Amino acid sequence: MAAEVLFVAAGSVAGLSVSPRIPALVLVATLIAACGHAAWNAIAHWVPDKLVSITLVNAGGSLCAVPLVVWAAAPGARSWIFLGTSVVLHIAYNMLLMASYRLGDLSQTYPLARGTSPVVVTLTAALLFSETPRSGQIAGVLLISLGLGWLVFWGRRRSASPRGAVGAALVTGVMIAAYTTVDGIGVRESGSVLGYIGWLLLLEGLAVPLYALARRRGALWSDLRPVWHIGLLGGVLSFAAYGLILWAQTRSALADVAALRESSIIVGALIGTLVFGERFGTARVAATVAVVAGIGTLYLA
Repeated sequence: MAAEVLFVAAGSVAGLSVSPRIPALVLVATLIAACGHAAWNAIAHWVPDKLVSITLVNAGGSLCAVPLVVWAAAPGARSWIFLGTSVVLHIAYNMLLMASYRLGDLSQTYPLARGTSPVVVTLTAALLFSETPRSGQIAGVLLISLGLGWLVFWGRRRSASPRGAVGAALVTGVMIAAYTTVDGIGVRESGSVLGYIGWLLLLEGLAVPLYALARRRGALWSDLRPVWHIGLLGGVLSFAAYGLILWAQTRSALADVAALRESSIIVGALIGTLVFGERFGTARVAATVAVVAGIGTLYLA
């Protein structure tokens, strides 16, 4: 499978081994993480000022990471190149996420971002590792592409910039594919899952708040005050969700964890409809189902 090929090929260089089995605890942890991920993204979308929302989410995640940095063993030296790369990728991801949620609906941009990632991984595996896609992979990519294509052209709001929203969401998906692969290797190489989680989320979580402080200066505090509690809750959910994913990646194959994680697409789409009143309808239901079915076919068939 394409994502697993990327991970195993890079992992072989680092001397890693990957087990294809999914223990029950890993399954439960990954599904909980998927729900938590969709929830914090909904919070980030709900706060009108996207710089404020992402600032609070990142700040909350950094605060949660401090105890791990203080008490957990530090990551091994060989993992820091992956950790540093991931920090840069996560910062880019956060900036693109702000743009996506500023311009588009949650039930459109969230599936676009999450669904783009497996297609990117599949194509990258084919180009870099000369993998010939099997029929199941081709069917999965076609299903995902069909669903994403429909989401691109459906449900655009008059008050938003649909082309900008779509573009930002698609590039966000590229960032997701990149940091998922990098972290999948880095956390296994670290020798300290908690240490890797702590340092990663602490370092990446400082960048956006520092940027917001430099840009807004004294006005930032008044901007944060009305929504600080819900924003920090989003940070706690973000920390817990990605921490669970990183732990799961040390206990099972990256491809399987990635596939299960993308069940958050369904949760995110439902939140967009039930909480934000975004029109879902038969067309968007079909598109979302196509994306999820394609991910399942691509990774698990």
